[in-house]
Amino acid sequence: CYAGDTSRYDDVFSKYSKRFFGPGFDWRIFKAQGLAESNLNPEARSWVGAMGIMQLMPSTFKEVQSANPEFTDLNSPEWNIAAGIYYDRQQWKTWSKNESTADDRLRFVLGSYNAGRGTISRAQKQAVALNLDGNLWPSIEQAAPSVTKWRHEETLHYLDRIEELYSELSQSEGFE
Repeated sequence: CYAGDTSRYDDVFSKYSKRFFGPGFDWRIFKAQGLAESNLNPEARSWVGAMGIMQLMPSTFKEVQSANPEFTDLNSPEWNIAAGIYYDRQQWKTWSKNESTADDRLRFVLGSYNAGRGTISRAQKQAVALNLDGNLWPSIEQAAPSVTKWRHEETLHYLDRIEELYSELSQSEGFE
């Protein structure tokens, strides 16, 4: 469970989820991601320099900002969330070549957000080398321990945490 106002930033998560993923996509997955990244703390800073609610690196924010000049400030909760969701969308497009379910594809996206696309691509190659289907996330999990220079436990825990938080957010939706 997480502490804090459960509706904080809901409008922002909803707005940018609709903008970048369409109205049918459940914005709560991105809120769960923000909770996993920073517990929705706009002041959060990681040891590697990631910042804000979505824990974006300044270089990633600059990259996103080049396509979205209205995203003016990494430290603004709105622009930080917007940039994080936009970055997820870019990953989603990149992983569109995968012949996998939407759930597996989302795991590739979130895994890439956490570990980097190159790392997940290396895991995919390793899965294929182990005669596994590299388009399926369970194959990535199975291959993970043999992928060099990847703290895979962190990434796998990150995905589990997002799923847990998403489940809590989905269950807490009630009639008011």
